[in-house]
Amino acid sequence: MNTLNADKPGNILPKEWTMILRPKRNLLDINLRELWLYRDLVGMFVKRDFVSKFKQTILGPLWFIIQPLLTTVMFTIIFGNIAGISTDGIPKVLFYMSGIVGWTYFSTCLNETSQTFIKNAPIFGKVYFPRLALPISVVISNLVSFVIQFVFLCCFLAYFMIQGTDVKPNILILWLPVLVLMMAGLGLGFGIIISSLTTKYRDLTHLVTFGVTLWMYATPIIYPLSAIPENMKLFVIANPMTPIVETFRTALLGVGQINYLHLLYSFGFTVVLLIFGVIIFNKVEKTFMDTV
Repeated sequence: MNTLNADKPGNILPKEWTMILRPKRNLLDINLRELWLYRDLVGMFVKRDFVSKFKQTILGPLWFIIQPLLTTVMFTIIFGNIAGISTDGIPKVLFYMSGIVGWTYFSTCLNETSQTFIKNAPIFGKVYFPRLALPISVVISNLVSFVIQFVFLCCFLAYFMIQGTDVKPNILILWLPVLVLMMAGLGLGFGIIISSLTTKYRDLTHLVTFGVTLWMYATPIIYPLSAIPENMKLFVIANPMTPIVETFRTALLGVGQINYLHLLYSFGFTVVLLIFGVIIFNKVEKTFMDTV
Protein backbone atom coordinates (compact mmCIF):
# COMPACT_ATOMS: atom_id res chain seq x y z
CA MET A 1 0.00 0.00 0.00
CA ASN A 2 1.45 3.36 -0.93
CA THR A 3 0.63 6.99 -1.46
CA LEU A 4 2.12 9.60 -3.75
CA ASN A 5 4.59 12.20 -2.60
CA ALA A 6 5.73 15.08 -4.78
CA ASP A 7 9.23 16.20 -3.77
CA LYS A 8 9.60 18.53 -6.77
CA PRO A 9 7.17 19.94 -9.31
CA GLY A 10 6.57 17.32 -11.94
CA ASN A 11 8.39 14.63 -9.98
CA ILE A 12 6.03 12.20 -8.25
CA LEU A 13 7.63 9.51 -6.11
CA PRO A 14 6.00 6.59 -4.28
CA LYS A 15 6.21 6.62 -0.48
CA GLU A 16 5.68 3.44 1.56
CA TRP A 17 3.44 3.45 4.63
CA THR A 18 5.15 2.40 7.86
CA MET A 19 2.03 0.58 9.06
CA ILE A 20 -1.01 -0.96 7.41
CA LEU A 21 -4.17 -1.52 9.46
CA ARG A 22 -6.40 -4.36 8.34
CA PRO A 23 -9.58 -5.74 9.92
CA LYS A 24 -9.10 -8.91 11.93
CA ARG A 25 -10.41 -11.94 10.12
CA ASN A 26 -11.07 -14.27 13.04
CA LEU A 27 -11.20 -14.39 16.80
CA LEU A 28 -7.76 -15.98 17.08
CA ASP A 29 -6.07 -13.28 15.00
CA ILE A 30 -4.00 -11.93 17.89
CA ASN A 31 -0.83 -10.10 16.93
CA LEU A 32 1.46 -10.49 19.94
CA ARG A 33 4.39 -9.12 17.94
CA GLU A 34 2.49 -5.87 17.51
CA LEU A 35 1.92 -5.74 21.27
CA TRP A 36 5.67 -6.09 21.78
CA LEU A 37 6.32 -3.25 19.31
CA TYR A 38 4.11 -1.03 21.46
CA ARG A 39 6.00 -1.86 24.68
CA ASP A 40 7.02 1.80 25.10
CA LEU A 41 3.35 2.76 25.10
CA VAL A 42 2.67 0.07 27.71
CA GLY A 43 5.42 1.63 29.80
CA MET A 44 3.78 5.05 29.49
CA PHE A 45 0.43 3.60 30.59
CA VAL A 46 2.13 1.93 33.57
CA LYS A 47 3.66 5.25 34.62
CA ARG A 48 0.35 7.03 34.12
CA ASP A 49 -1.57 4.51 36.22
CA PHE A 50 0.99 4.55 39.01
CA VAL A 51 1.20 8.34 39.21
CA SER A 52 -2.54 9.00 38.86
CA LYS A 53 -3.40 6.83 41.88
CA PHE A 54 -1.67 9.14 44.34
CA LYS A 55 -1.59 12.45 42.51
CA GLN A 56 -2.66 15.30 44.81
CA THR A 57 -2.56 13.07 47.89
CA ILE A 58 -0.78 13.94 51.11
CA LEU A 59 0.77 10.55 51.87
CA GLY A 60 1.34 9.43 48.28
CA PRO A 61 2.88 5.95 47.90
CA LEU A 62 2.67 5.44 51.67
CA TRP A 63 -0.89 4.31 51.00
CA PHE A 64 0.63 1.12 49.59
CA ILE A 65 1.75 0.33 53.14
CA ILE A 66 -1.11 1.89 55.08
CA GLN A 67 -3.81 -0.08 53.26
CA PRO A 68 -2.59 -3.63 54.08
CA LEU A 69 -1.55 -2.53 57.57
CA LEU A 70 -4.97 -1.13 58.49
CA THR A 71 -6.73 -4.13 56.93
CA THR A 72 -4.50 -6.49 58.90
CA VAL A 73 -5.21 -4.65 62.15
CA MET A 74 -8.97 -4.81 61.49
CA PHE A 75 -8.86 -8.53 60.64
CA THR A 76 -6.74 -9.24 63.73
CA ILE A 77 -9.22 -7.50 66.02
CA ILE A 78 -12.44 -8.80 64.46
CA PHE A 79 -11.61 -12.28 63.21
CA GLY A 80 -8.61 -13.10 65.40
CA ASN A 81 -9.57 -11.67 68.79
CA ILE A 82 -13.37 -11.30 68.75
CA ALA A 83 -14.37 -14.24 66.52
CA GLY A 84 -11.40 -16.34 67.67
CA ILE A 85 -10.77 -17.92 64.27
CA SER A 86 -7.72 -20.19 64.28
CA THR A 87 -4.55 -19.20 62.43
CA ASP A 88 -2.81 -22.59 62.82
CA GLY A 89 -0.47 -21.23 65.48
CA ILE A 90 0.90 -18.47 63.25
CA PRO A 91 0.94 -14.92 64.67
CA LYS A 92 -2.28 -13.28 63.56
CA VAL A 93 -0.55 -10.29 61.99
CA LEU A 94 1.59 -12.50 59.74
CA PHE A 95 -1.28 -14.83 58.91
CA TYR A 96 -3.68 -12.11 57.81
CA MET A 97 -1.11 -9.90 56.09
CA SER A 98 0.27 -12.80 54.03
CA GLY A 99 -3.23 -13.43 52.69
CA ILE A 100 -4.12 -9.76 52.22
CA VAL A 101 -1.01 -8.88 50.17
CA GLY A 102 -1.63 -11.60 47.59
CA TRP A 103 -5.38 -11.08 47.47
CA THR A 104 -5.04 -7.31 47.08
CA TYR A 105 -2.90 -7.74 43.98
CA PHE A 106 -5.36 -10.14 42.38
CA SER A 107 -8.49 -8.16 43.26
CA THR A 108 -7.01 -4.82 42.16
CA CYS A 109 -6.00 -6.29 38.80
CA LEU A 110 -9.50 -7.69 38.33
CA ASN A 111 -11.33 -4.52 39.37
CA GLU A 112 -9.24 -2.17 37.25
CA THR A 113 -9.02 -4.28 34.09
CA SER A 114 -12.79 -4.83 34.25
CA GLN A 115 -13.20 -1.13 33.38
CA THR A 116 -10.86 -1.13 30.37
CA PHE A 117 -13.40 -0.36 27.65
CA ILE A 118 -15.60 2.05 29.63
CA LYS A 119 -12.79 4.15 31.12
CA ASN A 120 -10.71 4.35 27.94
CA ALA A 121 -13.40 4.72 25.29
CA PRO A 122 -12.27 8.31 24.41
CA ILE A 123 -8.72 7.09 23.74
CA PHE A 124 -9.88 4.08 21.75
CA GLY A 125 -11.98 6.33 19.54
CA LYS A 126 -9.13 8.63 18.60
CA VAL A 127 -5.97 6.63 18.03
CA TYR A 128 -4.98 3.09 17.13
CA PHE A 129 -2.88 0.84 19.36
CA PRO A 130 -3.24 -2.78 20.53
CA ARG A 131 -6.16 -2.66 22.95
CA LEU A 132 -4.64 -5.34 25.16
CA ALA A 133 -1.88 -2.85 26.00
CA LEU A 134 -4.16 -1.15 28.54
CA PRO A 135 -5.19 -4.14 30.71
CA ILE A 136 -1.62 -5.45 30.57
CA SER A 137 -0.32 -2.08 31.77
CA VAL A 138 -2.77 -2.24 34.69
CA VAL A 139 -1.40 -5.63 35.75
CA ILE A 140 2.19 -4.34 35.55
CA SER A 141 1.50 -1.10 37.44
CA ASN A 142 -0.22 -3.05 40.22
CA LEU A 143 2.80 -5.33 40.36
CA VAL A 144 4.82 -2.34 41.59
CA SER A 145 2.45 -1.87 44.52
CA PHE A 146 2.52 -5.62 45.20
CA VAL A 147 6.34 -5.57 45.43
CA ILE A 148 6.20 -2.68 47.93
CA GLN A 149 3.62 -4.49 50.06
CA PHE A 150 5.54 -7.76 49.83
CA VAL A 151 8.71 -6.07 51.10
CA PHE A 152 6.64 -4.60 53.94
CA LEU A 153 5.37 -8.11 54.75
CA CYS A 154 8.94 -9.46 54.73
CA CYS A 155 9.93 -6.80 57.28
CA PHE A 156 7.22 -8.10 59.65
CA LEU A 157 8.33 -11.65 58.94
CA ALA A 158 11.96 -10.81 59.77
CA TYR A 159 10.88 -9.12 63.01
CA PHE A 160 8.92 -12.17 64.21
CA MET A 161 11.78 -14.50 63.24
CA ILE A 162 14.21 -12.38 65.28
CA GLN A 163 11.78 -12.64 68.20
CA GLY A 164 11.99 -16.43 67.96
CA THR A 165 8.54 -17.08 66.49
CA ASP A 166 8.18 -20.48 64.87
CA VAL A 167 7.78 -19.38 61.25
CA LYS A 168 9.77 -21.21 58.61
CA PRO A 169 10.25 -19.74 55.13
CA ASN A 170 11.18 -22.66 52.90
CA ILE A 171 12.16 -23.79 49.41
CA LEU A 172 8.65 -23.07 48.14
CA ILE A 173 9.72 -19.41 48.01
CA LEU A 174 11.16 -20.28 44.60
CA TRP A 175 7.55 -20.70 43.43
CA LEU A 176 6.65 -17.09 44.28
CA PRO A 177 7.21 -15.69 40.73
CA VAL A 178 4.93 -18.42 39.34
CA LEU A 179 2.28 -17.70 41.99
CA VAL A 180 2.39 -13.98 41.21
CA LEU A 181 2.01 -14.68 37.49
CA MET A 182 -0.98 -16.90 38.24
CA MET A 183 -2.61 -14.18 40.35
CA ALA A 184 -1.96 -11.67 37.58
CA GLY A 185 -3.33 -14.07 34.97
CA LEU A 186 -6.53 -14.72 36.93
CA GLY A 187 -7.09 -11.01 37.53
CA LEU A 188 -6.38 -10.17 33.88
CA GLY A 189 -8.52 -13.02 32.53
CA PHE A 190 -11.58 -12.29 34.64
CA GLY A 191 -11.09 -8.54 34.20
CA ILE A 192 -11.05 -8.49 30.39
CA ILE A 193 -14.04 -10.86 30.24
CA ILE A 194 -16.05 -8.56 32.50
CA SER A 195 -14.81 -5.51 30.60
CA SER A 196 -16.01 -7.06 27.35
CA LEU A 197 -19.43 -7.83 28.81
CA THR A 198 -19.90 -4.37 30.33
CA THR A 199 -19.88 -2.77 26.89
CA LYS A 200 -23.48 -4.05 26.62
CA TYR A 201 -24.43 -4.78 30.22
CA ARG A 202 -23.38 -1.78 32.32
CA ASP A 203 -24.93 -3.07 35.52
CA LEU A 204 -22.10 -5.62 35.76
CA THR A 205 -19.84 -2.79 36.94
CA HIS A 206 -21.92 -2.55 40.12
CA LEU A 207 -21.54 -6.26 40.81
CA VAL A 208 -17.77 -6.53 40.40
CA THR A 209 -16.65 -4.90 43.66
CA PHE A 210 -19.39 -6.67 45.63
CA GLY A 211 -18.60 -9.99 43.97
CA VAL A 212 -14.87 -9.71 44.61
CA THR A 213 -15.54 -9.03 48.29
CA LEU A 214 -17.70 -12.15 48.56
CA TRP A 215 -15.02 -14.10 46.69
CA MET A 216 -12.47 -13.13 49.34
CA TYR A 217 -14.55 -14.88 52.01
CA ALA A 218 -14.58 -18.01 49.85
CA THR A 219 -10.76 -17.91 49.85
CA PRO A 220 -8.65 -18.82 52.92
CA ILE A 221 -7.60 -15.26 53.70
CA ILE A 222 -9.10 -14.89 57.16
CA TYR A 223 -9.08 -18.59 58.01
CA PRO A 224 -6.76 -21.54 57.30
CA LEU A 225 -7.82 -24.28 54.92
CA SER A 226 -7.56 -26.73 57.82
CA ALA A 227 -10.50 -24.97 59.51
CA ILE A 228 -12.89 -25.81 56.66
CA PRO A 229 -15.30 -28.72 57.33
CA GLU A 230 -14.73 -31.69 55.06
CA ASN A 231 -18.13 -31.34 53.41
CA MET A 232 -17.27 -27.76 52.37
CA LYS A 233 -13.60 -28.23 51.51
CA LEU A 234 -14.22 -29.28 47.90
CA PHE A 235 -16.15 -26.06 47.29
CA VAL A 236 -13.30 -23.92 48.67
CA ILE A 237 -10.62 -25.85 46.75
CA ALA A 238 -12.61 -25.37 43.52
CA ASN A 239 -11.83 -21.67 43.94
CA PRO A 240 -8.68 -21.23 41.79
CA MET A 241 -7.27 -18.68 44.23
CA THR A 242 -7.28 -21.13 47.15
CA PRO A 243 -4.22 -23.23 46.12
CA ILE A 244 -2.36 -20.04 45.21
CA VAL A 245 -2.98 -18.37 48.58
CA GLU A 246 -2.20 -21.56 50.50
CA THR A 247 1.08 -22.07 48.63
CA PHE A 248 2.00 -18.39 49.02
CA ARG A 249 1.40 -18.53 52.77
CA THR A 250 3.18 -21.87 53.20
CA ALA A 251 6.23 -20.64 51.30
CA LEU A 252 6.60 -17.69 53.66
CA LEU A 253 5.38 -19.07 56.98
CA GLY A 254 5.85 -22.82 56.69
CA VAL A 255 2.23 -23.57 57.62
CA GLY A 256 -0.48 -24.61 55.18
CA GLN A 257 -1.85 -27.45 53.10
CA ILE A 258 -0.02 -27.91 49.79
CA ASN A 259 -1.45 -30.14 47.11
CA TYR A 260 0.35 -29.96 43.77
CA LEU A 261 -2.66 -31.35 41.92
CA HIS A 262 -4.74 -28.46 43.24
CA LEU A 263 -1.99 -26.04 42.21
CA LEU A 264 -1.90 -27.61 38.75
CA TYR A 265 -5.67 -27.17 38.56
CA SER A 266 -5.27 -23.44 39.31
CA PHE A 267 -2.56 -23.13 36.68
CA GLY A 268 -4.70 -24.87 34.05
CA PHE A 269 -7.71 -22.76 35.02
CA THR A 270 -5.62 -19.60 34.59
CA VAL A 271 -4.35 -20.59 31.13
CA VAL A 272 -7.83 -21.52 29.87
CA LEU A 273 -9.33 -18.36 31.36
CA LEU A 274 -6.70 -16.16 29.70
CA ILE A 275 -7.24 -17.76 26.30
CA PHE A 276 -11.02 -17.45 26.63
CA GLY A 277 -10.72 -13.85 27.87
CA VAL A 278 -8.44 -12.75 25.04
CA ILE A 279 -10.78 -14.32 22.46
CA ILE A 280 -13.80 -12.46 23.87
CA PHE A 281 -11.79 -9.24 24.20
CA ASN A 282 -10.62 -9.65 20.60
CA LYS A 283 -14.21 -10.05 19.43
CA VAL A 284 -15.66 -7.12 21.36
CA GLU A 285 -12.94 -4.60 20.46
CA LYS A 286 -14.08 -4.69 16.82
CA THR A 287 -17.48 -3.20 17.56
CA PHE A 288 -17.44 -1.83 21.09
CA MET A 289 -17.33 1.82 19.93
CA ASP A 290 -20.83 1.31 18.54
CA THR A 291 -22.19 0.10 21.88
CA VAL A 292 -20.24 2.01 24.57
